[in-house]
Amino acid sequence: MNPSVRDLRIRRATVADVPAMAESRSGDPDAGPADSRMAAYLEGRHDPQQALAPRVAYLATVSEKVAGYVAGHLSRRYGCEGEVQYLYVAPDYRRAGVAGALLQQLAEWFVAQGVARICVDVNAESPGAAPFYAYHGAQRLRPHWLLWPDITSVLARPK
Repeated sequence: MNPSVRDLRIRRATVADVPAMAESRSGDPDAGPADSRMAAYLEGRHDPQQALAPRVAYLATVSEKVAGYVAGHLSRRYGCEGEVQYLYVAPDYRRAGVAGALLQQLAEWFVAQGVARICVDVNAESPGAAPFYAYHGAQRLRPHWLLWPDITSVLARPK
């Protein structure tokens, strides 16, 4: 792992973390601002299409600085059982294993919920998103949507 992320910590995120999560994107012109509905999503007051409870978010930090975050929920969208809602890694921490570690943490949560068929809406503006998800076993489902028929395949990949 990249020495800059040697002290990577991942923990469950709360609504109190949303300002820091949003701030982590503020210096990234390619990513744009964080979803303004993120706090409402985490509190269960904003539901993406066919979303079900529960939902979860995880925050990755390095020396108390936000390196990235991931969130997901149970879902019925496109015949899936769960959906990755957010996955973001700050530029200084990209290609250092942070996204893979976050995705594995979320995959563990999905498995604990007893679901396996997970989808993700891939940001077409992010050139690395689709290759990242494909590397982690996601397959094409629809235009800009990918699917893991069995999310446990993510757990078998190195972080």
